[in-house]
Amino acid sequence: MSKSTHSLARVLDGLTRQARLRGLNDSAWASAAGVRKETLSRLRARGDCDFSTLCALAAAVGLQVTVAPGHASPAAGHFPDRLDRTYEDALLDLCASGTLDPAAWLAMGPSFFMGGLAVMLSSTHGFDRSRYLYLAETLHPGISHPDVFNTWLARSPVAPSRFLGPLRARMRHAA
Repeated sequence: MSKSTHSLARVLDGLTRQARLRGLNDSAWASAAGVRKETLSRLRARGDCDFSTLCALAAAVGLQVTVAPGHASPAAGHFPDRLDRTYEDALLDLCASGTLDPAAWLAMGPSFFMGGLAVMLSSTHGFDRSRYLYLAETLHPGISHPDVFNTWLARSPVAPSRFLGPLRARMRHAA
């Protein structure tokens, strides 16, 4: 599989997850995007696609296609510059609050980092899996894909084993 085929497949996977989270099957999604269902099916088998088609599919699920600069380091810009105690406390407060407002989450850090944090919570007892996955995908489309989340886990300054204990304690204390 060429790099462009793999990239398009990842983008389409993320868009498909968003469509499913919105209750859209391929027919309804294609219709909302103003493309034929057959076009969507063909895109999954091809390594390229018309930009306007990709933008229409994204817009139909509330997303937009953007161009981001390449990074010398895969982690550059995806994680906070540092994780000190004050910042970690603010992250714990956000997670314990139960807010699912994407703006509140994005105000706390880079979209990739915050999206990964939401994916982590989606697999944690006491957090609504579908709602946190939806939040994660809203923050950073594709973050819930296992390969992408594994990258997050490997590089994140937040270790689930060290973060979730204090989060549970904070939630118990708040209740």
